[in-house]
Amino acid sequence: MGAINPADSSTPMRATIEYDNGKTLMAQGPQALHDHVASRMEKALGRALPQMEVRFKDVSISADIVVKDETDIKVELPTLTNELMKSVRGLGAKKHTVRKQILRNVSGVFKPGTITLVLGQPGSGKSSLMKLLSGRFPEQKNVTVEGEVTYNGAPANELLRRLPQFVSYVTQRDKHYPSLTVKETLEFAHACCGGGFSERDAQHFAGGTPEENKAALDAARAMFKHYPDIVIQQLGLDNCQNTIVGDAMTRGVSGGERKRVTTGEMEFGNKYVMMMDEISTGLDSAATFDIITTQRSIAKKFRKTIVISLLQPSPEVFELFDDVVILNEGHVMYHGPRAEALGYFESLGFKCPPRRDVADFLLDLGTDKQAQYEVSSTPSSSIPRTASQYADLFTRSRIYGRMMEDLHGPVHPNLIEDKTKHIDPIPEFHQNFWDSTIGVVQRQITLTMRDTAFLIGRSVMVILMGLLYSSVFYQFDETNAQLVMGIIFNAVMFVSLGQQAQIPTFMAAREVIVLRNFLAILRCVVIMSKVAALSRPVLISSIIMTYLLPNSISPVVTRLRSPPDTPRVMASPTMVFWQLSSPSCWMTMSG
Repeated sequence: MGAINPADSSTPMRATIEYDNGKTLMAQGPQALHDHVASRMEKALGRALPQMEVRFKDVSISADIVVKDETDIKVELPTLTNELMKSVRGLGAKKHTVRKQILRNVSGVFKPGTITLVLGQPGSGKSSLMKLLSGRFPEQKNVTVEGEVTYNGAPANELLRRLPQFVSYVTQRDKHYPSLTVKETLEFAHACCGGGFSERDAQHFAGGTPEENKAALDAARAMFKHYPDIVIQQLGLDNCQNTIVGDAMTRGVSGGERKRVTTGEMEFGNKYVMMMDEISTGLDSAATFDIITTQRSIAKKFRKTIVISLLQPSPEVFELFDDVVILNEGHVMYHGPRAEALGYFESLGFKCPPRRDVADFLLDLGTDKQAQYEVSSTPSSSIPRTASQYADLFTRSRIYGRMMEDLHGPVHPNLIEDKTKHIDPIPEFHQNFWDSTIGVVQRQITLTMRDTAFLIGRSVMVILMGLLYSSVFYQFDETNAQLVMGIIFNAVMFVSLGQQAQIPTFMAAREVIVLRNFLAILRCVVIMSKVAALSRPVLISSIIMTYLLPNSISPVVTRLRSPPDTPRVMASPTMVFWQLSSPSCWMTMSG
């Protein structure tokens, strides 16, 4: 397949990267692929790729939390007796409501084509800020959110329902279906996000020559078509792509690989902003460096706005970022270029030792560990001690002044045009209702067929119960109302009690479903998956009762669901039990 020469658009096109599959696309590395595709797309558009700038002004988040007064309860071993005594003593404690400030007047700008690092101790507000900017912050009665957030000049409430389609958020929680493989998980996420390069976006490739437009379409379609394989290569998951994800009860991939699967799920779709929360958990320094390097290439080549929070990045990883945001107790201690961070804090009286990582040095500021970095020549009265003092000093700095100019300045006309042409037409969900339904049902069938322990156990149980009922009701009198009611009662009890074993499975699947709905990957059609999961034991029972058990054991005459004038049909107790435990009968009784 042809490809355009970036250096000279008038020269004949030559194949620089093969488009056959994900491996050939990634043969020269992710940076080469990003440059190859982005350069062709820009020439076909006749301008820079669509971008998104995120501005937030005076953002504050507070929550009303109910706490108990302190009691004289001692910390003891968690035995049954101690836990009971602790509960009894806690009944007398009084409750009161306190207001917790999560974020305090946070302002800033995340620009396109940059990669920003968010640093902060646990509980500093990193996750809350990223959830708010990505439109995933939960709305609750006890939570108050203040401030203004805009995307290319458009307020957040105007784009709230469609925001997850162009702003991704990687959560800290790794929730997946343990029976699916890594590749199947990523392919399902890719299908839910459109599964390919949309014709709506292809219409914009008309700004170059016909040859340039075709080259851009070929490159974009090839990349989107094989994007699951590309993500697998980028995240280093090629060795485990056919391994099930697993969980705490099922052996699968490692914790670091599972975290990379979570990151890969959010890379699908045409996202302009990417928020990644603690993506380095469980990863070594080399893997983290490779992932951040790839994200930096995406930000630079495709003009994405990428924000990543890390707890303790290595010096090599820290150098990959353009800007850095330091949060402490909800205050912004610094928000500006990474290269100017050390100089700024040196002006406040703190110096990073030669053998100390810069990220660790920045994290220690505003805590009890900052005394070791204080310069002796600086008066102690002028050195900030608390997070609020750091925030006050930062608002007087030159770096803050430049950021305020960007925050209050006019939105670039190209960004407004990007919103009108590329953002406004984006639907709330990329898949239509029926495609989503088919995808969910196919996934549920795969999950059911791989649950071999359940299938075998259920089959044996149904066979034994069928033989038992056939023996108990051998040659029963069909005119005896009590016997008929006994069959009905036992059929209903068999179906009802048999479902209790599936309750843990449903609860585990609920967390995955809620998270996918929270991330706007799936619509409410996922309820169909739950219905399929609920009915599968009954379906298996019906099949076995119908085809595996003999229906000639003591034939009797029944009139189940038959009008009085219909002919009498020969049936057995097994057939009676099957009819009463069929999916239609069970759904009717449960509805």
